[in-house]
Amino acid sequence: MPTLERLLPGHEAALLAFERANRAYFARTVSDRGEAYFTEFAARHRALLAEQAAGVCHFHVILDDLGEIVGRVNLVDVEAGSAELGYRIGERAAGRGLATAMVAEVCDLARGTYGLSALTALTTSDHTASRTVLERNGFIVTANTSVAGRPGVRYRRGLNTNTGRVQAPSGPCRGA
Repeated sequence: MPTLERLLPGHEAALLAFERANRAYFARTVSDRGEAYFTEFAARHRALLAEQAAGVCHFHVILDDLGEIVGRVNLVDVEAGSAELGYRIGERAAGRGLATAMVAEVCDLARGTYGLSALTALTTSDHTASRTVLERNGFIVTANTSVAGRPGVRYRRGLNTNTGRVQAPSGPCRGA
C-alpha cells in the first residue's frame, strides 16, 4: 500500500532519481523543468525544506511498498488559509488511482493538520487524467486560464474544517 510522507532531507537522492527517471514522461503533459532544476537540485531541495519549516509550503512524497518514491503531492504558497495543490505521479505508478487517493489524503491533511480552508489547483485543459483527479476530489472549475502558454483550467476546493465536506467556492481564486 503506498504511503504519503512529508518531505525530509533524506529524500533528496531518491527524489532526484525519481524526477530524472520521469522527466520525459512529465514533459509530455507539463513543461519541462529545464536542466538547471537537475544540476542545482541539492540547493533547491534545501530551499524547499526551509520553506516547509517556515510553514509557507507543505511538500510530500509518495512511497511504494518497497519505499521507493513514485510520486509527489505538494501544497505551495500557503497564505490566508489557502494553498495551491500540485502533484505528479511517476509513469510506472500512473493510471491506478494513486493520484486520486493521495490528493484525497493531502486534502485531509490540509484541513486537519495544516488548518487550511481552501485549495486551488491548475492544469492544462487537455490533461484529462489530472482534471479527473481534481474533480473526483471535489475541486470545482473556477476559471479558464493559460498554463505555460497552453489553454488551462483553474480549480478550487473549499475545505469545511468540521465535517470534511466539500464547500462551494466563495470567490475568485488567488493567482499562483
